[in-house]
Amino acid sequence: MTASDADPDRADNEPGTLLITLVGKDRPGVTSAIFQALASAGVEVVDIEQIVLRRRLILGVLVTAPRDWKKLRTRIQETAEELGMSADVDRGTGDNRQRPDGRSHVTVIGAPLKARAFSAVAGRIADAGANIDRIERMARYPVTAIDLHVSGVDTEKLRSVLAAEAAEQSLDIAVQPANLSRHGMRLIVLDVDSTLIQGEIIEMLAAHAGLEAEVAAVTEAAMRGDLDFEEALRERVARLEGLDAGVLDQVYDDIQLTPGVRTMVRTLRRLGYRFAIVSGGFSQITDRLAEDLGIHYSRANELEILDGRLTGRIVGDVVDRAGKATALRQFAEDVGVPLSAVVAIGDGANDLDMLNAAGLGIAYNAKPVLREAADTAVNVPYLDAIMYILGISREEIEAADAAEGFTTPAPPVS
Repeated sequence: MTASDADPDRADNEPGTLLITLVGKDRPGVTSAIFQALASAGVEVVDIEQIVLRRRLILGVLVTAPRDWKKLRTRIQETAEELGMSADVDRGTGDNRQRPDGRSHVTVIGAPLKARAFSAVAGRIADAGANIDRIERMARYPVTAIDLHVSGVDTEKLRSVLAAEAAEQSLDIAVQPANLSRHGMRLIVLDVDSTLIQGEIIEMLAAHAGLEAEVAAVTEAAMRGDLDFEEALRERVARLEGLDAGVLDQVYDDIQLTPGVRTMVRTLRRLGYRFAIVSGGFSQITDRLAEDLGIHYSRANELEILDGRLTGRIVGDVVDRAGKATALRQFAEDVGVPLSAVVAIGDGANDLDMLNAAGLGIAYNAKPVLREAADTAVNVPYLDAIMYILGISREEIEAADAAEGFTTPAPPVS
């Protein structure tokens, strides 16, 4: 018995509401049938929520309560019985409570996502004094991605709390403010080596000179932040002196894109997003990548070539850590978006300034120095998982692809 049932006078003096919860096998016409029953009572809809899990529907409707609410309850229950479902009708007063300030989207990505890990995340949210208002699935293949609508705590505080739990549970967790910028057009700025593509271009070039191992060692130290990037780059490029420029074509042909790159670019371009790549690598490769993928802007270092051979020198200023951030700002200005609408994605220490300049900085399978500084980290081997953080579900991606004749891998049937 509710408080309003026990005190009829109170029920008459306060605005009454009915919470109707319908549960059962999903089928066409369920929602229509319930609302036909509600229409006959002349009630107003206050709130509604519906989800379907494994073809089982859960429908919640909050409506104003008519004076003869018990008659409506009977009709709802009869309608549910005709549909082979069950219905609960609870009477109360007022609307849902207003959600508290401090609203965030928390995207949890696991491969797989274990119940124990998700329990830990939910526990940390509660410990922080926040509430989960809504949960939505963004993807179930090849990763499981869940988006939580959370309120009641500052986004930065929540991000700090969940970063530690993400590391503990081997999950990727992104925390963003729930504001309009998440739905607007954005500029995506990507590093190239070990982000857009698998591997490092300079090491692939060095392999043709028989120097891959020693160049790779210098690259690793630079990406950890142990060496000055420009100094390390010039040292490595110098070792390529005399290499036939034709190897650039061979290296380009051998490039392996990171899984999900084409899907991500194709999908976000449909939504009006702009893309840029900025690299400490070489324009002879990155410009071709940009053209191949439909990326709008590209900036990288230029290898000097004379008489068909690499001289071992760079033409012009080096695109280093600071240069990447400068390029990001210039691209944003050219596109006409604020830095808050820029998403930067990288993996190494030379991406630090770029990620810090962006509204959302994502460390992708990154070195520890970048992971610790980034807004969020993604450690699954699919770059298109970034889209789940942006609020785009896999179902939406596949539907858009199908409409344009593309085929995306189908998830396994459970």
